[in-house]
Amino acid sequence: MSFAFRRRFAGALCALLLAGVLTVPAGAISTSASAAVLMDVDSGRVLYSQNANAKMLIASTTKILTALVAIEHGNLSDVVTVRRDATLAEGSSMYLKEGDHLTLETLLYGLLLCSGNDAAVAIADAVGGSQAKFVAMMNQKAAELGMTRSSFANPNGLDAENHYSTALDMGKLARAAVENETLVRIASTRSITIGGRTMYNHNKLLSMMSGCIGLKTGYTQAAGRTLVSCAVRNGQRLVAVTLQDGNDWADHEQLYEYGFSNYPEKQAVTIGQTVRSVTIKDGFPSTIPLVAAEGFSWPVGNGETLTTDVKLTHALKAPLSAGAVVGQAVFKLSGAEVGRVNVLCGSDVLPQFDTPLDAFRRIPLR
Repeated sequence: MSFAFRRRFAGALCALLLAGVLTVPAGAISTSASAAVLMDVDSGRVLYSQNANAKMLIASTTKILTALVAIEHGNLSDVVTVRRDATLAEGSSMYLKEGDHLTLETLLYGLLLCSGNDAAVAIADAVGGSQAKFVAMMNQKAAELGMTRSSFANPNGLDAENHYSTALDMGKLARAAVENETLVRIASTRSITIGGRTMYNHNKLLSMMSGCIGLKTGYTQAAGRTLVSCAVRNGQRLVAVTLQDGNDWADHEQLYEYGFSNYPEKQAVTIGQTVRSVTIKDGFPSTIPLVAAEGFSWPVGNGETLTTDVKLTHALKAPLSAGAVVGQAVFKLSGAEVGRVNVLCGSDVLPQFDTPLDAFRRIPLR
């Protein structure tokens, strides 16, 4: 796990803990959904929520997790032999037959474009060894993502008593999914011919809205219409989740328009940017820049203020080496901390009465 991801995760955790303070009031906009969430991908900040923690059926949006687990544990080029149990799956299908030989990649297209319940079972058999083992892998991944109010009983999303999630948990899943380039590539494909099959994406939002990059539709009679999507504008990524929503296409467009218009991403600092200049007592030079080890940005709403403070790990005195970690830049939104990045010494610092020649002369000869 990269440092940058850990920093974003820490910021996201702060965002979720502060959701009651920082989340937009539900009355600002409304949807036809029984539950909904709009989240900023990079920060994890919740921009809109409606019954976000209610446990609900999620139908085929389950397949986002199926795809994520399969991609992480499988090989796209592996050839899968379809077993009989896959052909018995009810509901939407990519029309597999027992004994068919398809690559895992082809099955993933069938899973995410056609919403094939048969593809989900074939993937589970191939990657997990059995549906039961694969479902265990799904639940483990969900736990790793912090989906604390979710339970998965199958790889396709067919209704089951112990198969449910929440709008907030599905937002967490969507954030993880859009970090996976393979999953996004497949989920954003409108149509493809692969493995001798031509498939079309059921997600109409891809053609309805500029910047949409997937992710997955869902429907059962009990769950109603479910939709998890992601959209990009000016480099900012948002994910939207609606559960039991008869007007989901329009609601997602409305959510994105609201989020992008009212919570644009603000760049607090870029990598290498001077965060502060400090004076080094008895140092040469006497003043040096402290620079950010990485960039930091956050969605900022009207009337909110994103501030930066620097906390040093210790009092700075010569000698110092350029690139040494000397503290952290702490970012606060209207007084509440939302993230931090390391700050580095921007240049070498010698004792004040040392010239570069003096320093060179003190280097021991070998």
